[in-house]
Amino acid sequence: MNLTKQELWFWMVSIKGIGTGRIDKLLSHFHSPEEIYLAGKKELLSIGGIGEKCADALVNSRKEEKIHKEYMELQREGITFLTKESLEYPDKLRHFGGAPYGLYVKGKIPENDKITIAVIGARNCTSYGREIANYFGKCLAESGVQVISGLARGIDSHAHRGVISVGGETFAVLGSGINVCYPPEHIKLYNEILKKGGILSEYGWNEPPFAQNFPARNRIISGLSDGILVVEAKERSGSFITVDFGLEQGKDIFTVPGRIFDPLSFGCNWLAQSGAKIVTTPQDILEEYGIKLNKKRGKEKADKLGEKEKLVMECINLEAVHMNEIVEKVHIPLIEVMDLVVSLELMGLIRQTSKNYYIRIIQ
Repeated sequence: MNLTKQELWFWMVSIKGIGTGRIDKLLSHFHSPEEIYLAGKKELLSIGGIGEKCADALVNSRKEEKIHKEYMELQREGITFLTKESLEYPDKLRHFGGAPYGLYVKGKIPENDKITIAVIGARNCTSYGREIANYFGKCLAESGVQVISGLARGIDSHAHRGVISVGGETFAVLGSGINVCYPPEHIKLYNEILKKGGILSEYGWNEPPFAQNFPARNRIISGLSDGILVVEAKERSGSFITVDFGLEQGKDIFTVPGRIFDPLSFGCNWLAQSGAKIVTTPQDILEEYGIKLNKKRGKEKADKLGEKEKLVMECINLEAVHMNEIVEKVHIPLIEVMDLVVSLELMGLIRQTSKNYYIRIIQ
């Protein structure tokens, strides 16, 4: 047997149906992946929880040339494979029960000595939720905080984008193989994250985004974080899975409160009632870790506004408002309001959410 120890770990975690729980049982009996590789089927079957199907998978996958070739392919693709024995394996994750034995990394991993905040929430979020996630991502990143999420539609992606917009470090944990971007329309975001941050997954090469993978990956998001911020969540939101893992791991839980009759605010308001820290500004999170808010944006833009631009800005908040409503409030002709709105868009102070509807961009 000519496989390295790293390749043996790679072999073991790559076998379909051999998850963290079964690896725990195997290692409690054999103590190393090498012993597992050399064990006979009869000995494998003697271990509780290792049935015929599992034992066959372990025995039939022992193809040294194939294992070596696939491991070398990872390296050629710039993917690092870490095990719990690797010095680079994240310390924040290493000691939690259920932490993955193997972790695939593209780019960087979060630095252990930096504060990391997970920003999570609804996929079908509102324009308000999108702006809040983006704003918190920006401010946390500008203050030296690493931001982690799951690359999903909605809150996750807008938190990532906020960090990227100010040159910060953000990290995505996938529920698919390290080389499988899901959702596929986020491939540009996937590549943007890699410029200063990283992509992580416990799932191997070409693993599809199976539904059962996503609740499991949430334990990695929580494990890598110091605190978890929930921005918009329904009554039965998947965000609660991450929060539950976080509570088990001793993480701080933060929530952005919302309107009491808004379905997407139910989860956040329930968390607030249950003891999560209510946050209304990024400083509310930063002060928990003794970090000062480092915000350099916005004021210089506001100082440059003319009187009519200020009037228009006063009409636009985090809920989309129609052009006609702005005209009615400011008593300025439509054609002039249109020019003012374009000017504010170019300054990055507002954006159009749909035809003739505008919201404020939090600075």
